[in-house]
Amino acid sequence: MSGGYRYKVPFRRRRENKTNYHKRLKLLSSKKPRVVVRKTNKKIIIQLIEYNPTGDIVLASAMSSELSLYGYNQNKRNIPAAYLTGFLFGLKVKKMDIDEAILDIGLNTSIKGSRIYAALKGIIDSGFYVKHSPEILPDDDLIKGNHIDKSFSSIVDKVKKEIITIT
Repeated sequence: MSGGYRYKVPFRRRRENKTNYHKRLKLLSSKKPRVVVRKTNKKIIIQLIEYNPTGDIVLASAMSSELSLYGYNQNKRNIPAAYLTGFLFGLKVKKMDIDEAILDIGLNTSIKGSRIYAALKGIIDSGFYVKHSPEILPDDDLIKGNHIDKSFSSIVDKVKKEIITIT
């Protein structure tokens, strides 16, 4: 272990590779709410978070496990599930009278057309504004699930209509 009188122990969450404090400070300096997209081994989680000095406040959230309420009984981790979760999240946030937010992907690597950006496309398609670059979003064939199965696009369209009618 490093030692010496000049050694400074990094913050615990930085040592555990959970938080990049430099990136977090840049996001917080915008003074806008953050759309935090996280992917786990079983689902996609999207939250609208506002900074507070005593601790961040979660204003709204959506998880891909909620899609089963709307008739989506497929895998909850793939690109169509991320898109539908983003769409559901966007409709929830539109009711809250918040105009725009910034995207926070955390320690995830930015890969063009990934699940994180599929969720972003769902948020944008619902009518909520998040600043982005259009070329990073996935193609419509990936969002419809044509790479999984040709009949998958009808499932995505059906669930999307169900989300609109219920919310």
